[in-house]
Amino acid sequence: MSNASQSPLPPLPASDRPEVAARLRDALLEASFTADGLLELLGAPAYAALARSETVPALRATRGDTPLEVLVRLFLLQQPVPHARVADVLPVEACLESGWLARTGADEISATVDVRPYGGPGGEDWFIVSDLGCAVGGAGGIGRRDEGVVLGVGGASTTLAGITVRTPVAAALDLGTGSGIQALHAARHATRVTATDLNPRALHITALTLALSGAPAADLREGSLFEPVRADETYDLIVSNPPFVISPGARLTYRDGGMGGDDLCRTLVQEAGERLNEGGFAQFLANWQHVEGEDWQDRLRSWVPRGCDAWIVQREVQDVNQYAELWLRDAGDHREDAAEYQARYDAWLDEFEARKVKAVGFGWITLRKTGAAVPSLTVEEWPHPVEQPLGDTIRDHFDRLDHLREHDDAALLEGHFRLADEVVQEQVGLPGAEDPEHLVLRQNRGMRRATRVDTVGAGFAGVCDGTMSAGRILDAIAQLLGEDPVVLRDRTPAQIRLLVEQGFLVPVR
Repeated sequence: MSNASQSPLPPLPASDRPEVAARLRDALLEASFTADGLLELLGAPAYAALARSETVPALRATRGDTPLEVLVRLFLLQQPVPHARVADVLPVEACLESGWLARTGADEISATVDVRPYGGPGGEDWFIVSDLGCAVGGAGGIGRRDEGVVLGVGGASTTLAGITVRTPVAAALDLGTGSGIQALHAARHATRVTATDLNPRALHITALTLALSGAPAADLREGSLFEPVRADETYDLIVSNPPFVISPGARLTYRDGGMGGDDLCRTLVQEAGERLNEGGFAQFLANWQHVEGEDWQDRLRSWVPRGCDAWIVQREVQDVNQYAELWLRDAGDHREDAAEYQARYDAWLDEFEARKVKAVGFGWITLRKTGAAVPSLTVEEWPHPVEQPLGDTIRDHFDRLDHLREHDDAALLEGHFRLADEVVQEQVGLPGAEDPEHLVLRQNRGMRRATRVDTVGAGFAGVCDGTMSAGRILDAIAQLLGEDPVVLRDRTPAQIRLLVEQGFLVPVR
């Protein structure tokens, strides 16, 4: 490992000076240091390059002397800037005193942390704070590998934010908060937000993120998993992007769980049930092992706590070689000593071999606390494109499950349904054929599912507008097709249930 990676992490700005954070925020907004402002200044190609950790296009685009260019060089590109130029844009003395900025030369100023504009779901101008060189996808990539380093916003962070159910709640818990992005989102719709992390540096940075974004302060607690949560505390929403990487040791706090195999993710899921209020959601990103001789879906079903519905979606699977390479490169090991890289690679494969792991899955886990006698457990593989945000889609999924659970087939046929928005029908068959080989309903929103239906299913879905009961629609179809209406009523509810469960049909009353 290089000496740079072993150097101590620098001190952070003071988190108990909210008035300085407020002044800094005002100055950033005044200069249009926002997601929209960056796109306009840099242009799409340079903006995209910055997301790939390529800085040259952004450096070329900020050769001028405007306030926004100064801020980009200072906070995004981590370049020293003359004191006089910074003083024209920021309350420089207050920022120096509180630690947001530092003197790096006789007449130069540098940022002590990465500050990255982030657009909130309601158009808010937020800012995510992270360690220098560690804004995922940012200027320097992950430039440090210290145990306590705190990363910024990456694809996993935005994925979790997008799938989270955003119903207004009294209490939310962000477990393993990191740079604070999930706590920031939760602050929009939760009266009280608690954020925990094993790394005290992460809690400090979360406080900075919330303050600089103009969000209410969270209740910050240090500790692992649910340890910081009191026995009598429960929540309406629990979210976690945990250190889910399955690795041969807890080398990097931000990604390595420190437990054997996928035990950290399993423990997190299993312990979440007793921390949820009735009707509350717990949502996680996770890795799980594909073990030789074991069904991966059965493995995940065994994680689900009693009294909870679950929807688990596997988005990706990597063989053990791909997985080891991904995370070795994430740490920059491929750029270090070749023998050390090979030794680390070998250690990962030894660990997997000992556990009979042949692949690793990645995906989303959503739990909902339910009083149902028989909870619903859905475990599926869905590697196809989806439309984010999916929070409403996930909430509606569980609402539809409740409807199906509460209605037997007779009650289902008395109910009314409508076709979900932006569902289209496709006919698949040979060109020129009189009849299609099969019919497909396809969603253009949410999960973007496609499902095959027969003529009755397609006809039923096509006329569902909420005005007629399901039974009356089937009677009309039976008359049109010359079929026995009793037989049709008997065999169709299973297809209706599938279309409701998958979101093609929506109960209206």
